Amino acid sequence: MEQVLPWPVQNIAEWMPLWQAAGFFFATFVLEDVATVGAGLLLATGAVGWTTAFGACFLGIWLGDAGLYALARFGGRSWFEKSSFRRFGSRVATSEKWFVNRGTPILIFSRLVPGARLPTYLAAGFLRVPLPGFLLVTGLAALAWTLTILLTVRVIGARVLEWLGRFKQDAWIVLCVAVAAWGGWQLFSWLRRKSIDQRWAAKLGRWRHWEFWPAWVFYPPVAIYYLWLAVKYRGLTLPTAANPGIFSGGMVGESKMATLRQLMASQPDFTAEAELLAGNTLDERLASLREICERRRLAYPFILKPDVGQRGAGIKLIHSEEQALAYLKQTRAPLLVQRFAEGPREAGIFYYRFPHESRGHIFAVTEKIFPAVAGDGKSTVADLIWRDPRARFMAGKYLSRFNGRQDEILPAGETLKLVEAGNHAQGCIFRDGMHLCAPALAARIDAISQTLPGFNIGRYDIRYSSDADLRDGKNFQIIELNGAASEATSIYDARNSLLAAYRTLFRQWDLVFAIGAANRARGCAPTKLLLLWQKWRGYARLAATYPAAD
Repeated sequence: MEQVLPWPVQNIAEWMPLWQAAGFFFATFVLEDVATVGAGLLLATGAVGWTTAFGACFLGIWLGDAGLYALARFGGRSWFEKSSFRRFGSRVATSEKWFVNRGTPILIFSRLVPGARLPTYLAAGFLRVPLPGFLLVTGLAALAWTLTILLTVRVIGARVLEWLGRFKQDAWIVLCVAVAAWGGWQLFSWLRRKSIDQRWAAKLGRWRHWEFWPAWVFYPPVAIYYLWLAVKYRGLTLPTAANPGIFSGGMVGESKMATLRQLMASQPDFTAEAELLAGNTLDERLASLREICERRRLAYPFILKPDVGQRGAGIKLIHSEEQALAYLKQTRAPLLVQRFAEGPREAGIFYYRFPHESRGHIFAVTEKIFPAVAGDGKSTVADLIWRDPRARFMAGKYLSRFNGRQDEILPAGETLKLVEAGNHAQGCIFRDGMHLCAPALAARIDAISQTLPGFNIGRYDIRYSSDADLRDGKNFQIIELNGAASEATSIYDARNSLLAAYRTLFRQWDLVFAIGAANRARGCAPTKLLLLWQKWRGYARLAATYPAAD
């Protein structure tokens, strides 16, 4: 007589394949290979059928891959485009093109290497690899992978579980070997390209020249010394009191136009006139630009630059209204238009005066040299930059600036100026210029400084026509005045040692803190730390929209 199972047991038995499928499906989100191996073992014993094992594992793996893609594309990319990292948008765009050309083999390769899928699929989503192509490639890869695992485990049985266990423990070795092999092949292919030996040497050579070190390498000793001074003078934000007449003392968030307006009022003969653009919409700002140019008789070329900026960010020499319009379309940040002081020379003069002193002092002078390459009628702009003994160390900056001209062949004898902004971060060459510091110049800078209420320490950026005129304190134009956060940029003279540079910066920050303490004793309150942070975040968001500087 056939035994009849109770109804609840019958019900559970009927639903068992569904529960098994659900278990395999969700298990793949945690450890997909282990889940697939487990399904294969149950398949080998007859505990589950092919439809349950394959369907659940394949769908779980494929949807998990799609989930990683979606997380990076709709979450990570959205965050990136709203963050201060937007300034790296051009690099991301380059990476997108690179992934489009090589994405298929990379996605397939990542399926075969444990640990590679997570970063690869996140990268694919962030770089906006076309979704249909991603789903097709990962779907076929997941299909082949699932079938291979299930068939292998079904045939070999329990022995495969022990092997995969050992493989899992040593997966990092397999991954490292695979990555090293792939990286070696890429390096070999790279080294075969034209002039790549120079490019490779340039990338390594940057680390032998401290002036090209990234900020995160160069500035930690300065940051530690700053903290020591903050303890010594009992005030983390004390430098913001160094210049009571400038917002935050010139540490962050100060308006360039505010200081230029004071200079234009007190020293019109020595200041390159400027004005802030009015309006909120593109049409209003363009109309304001036209009106300012007509009223002030500003002819092309002129300067457009952000009202709040650091390290030369966003400075553009505008030669036409089309260029101006492109700039206005790219950013909604407050901008100022300034008459172009042709110079052709530029210097940075770092000045300081304690509140109780009747006369100030010049701490450092930086002579700025604008690098150029000369054409030979055969080489492209990119080749000329990579061959230049110094420009090659800043090749990334220069090539991004001349993005549309990299393959242009420069005629013999024609020169191409690589930078217009007198800023080291933009590729300008800095030299110690204290030989220009004559008594007449020192007296002129002191006289100008004492007409600015609440200014005690900072750096003037000046354009001038001849060294003789500058020494005599005449025929120059102030294009910018930076406050307490500015540097004695002569430290970047390649002839300086790293220790000499740190000594100068430490002495500079000694002066900033000491002057801030003197002003605090006179009743000037330092800026609150929270406000500084808010201003920094605001600046970072704006800076992400600035165009590449000239």
